[in-house]
Amino acid sequence: MIESDAFCQALQDIGFDFFTGVPDVLLAGVIETLIERRLYTPAVREDEAVAMAAGAFMAGKVPAALMANAGPGNSLNTLASLNLLYRQPCLLIIAWRGFEGKDAPEHLVMGRTVTQVLETVRIPHRTLSEQTASDDFRWIAQTFMKERIPVALLLKSGVVRGIQP
Repeated sequence: MIESDAFCQALQDIGFDFFTGVPDVLLAGVIETLIERRLYTPAVREDEAVAMAAGAFMAGKVPAALMANAGPGNSLNTLASLNLLYRQPCLLIIAWRGFEGKDAPEHLVMGRTVTQVLETVRIPHRTLSEQTASDDFRWIAQTFMKERIPVALLLKSGVVRGIQP
């Protein structure tokens, strides 16, 4: 398991300095770490987070938006008509709820289709694992600015340490 602190530091090491998003239990440890570092600005909705990230990019920041797997669906129009159209890069850190049908019922449909949604609008994505983490972060660093479009990093339950109840 990757510690939340190490995950956040790896993102900072490749240049990310603005984080926004909508809370999710799988992202709780990451969000707590970002709040402690004074790097997190909460959003009410995922499309708002994506728009805030675009504004941060235009102001010279390197942004990431955190969300559950329903987030790409909720922010699809913003991603297509702002980020993709005007080449506003943003790292989408997506808690992959409903992966392999294991979660609360409201997460199952998007859990099955989130990668298809990303592929349909041509947002490159990878699924983080402890074994591939260094390659995944290298891929983010290379793809993010080279392509100047959103890229997504999917996080399955148990890969990055959360906050234990």
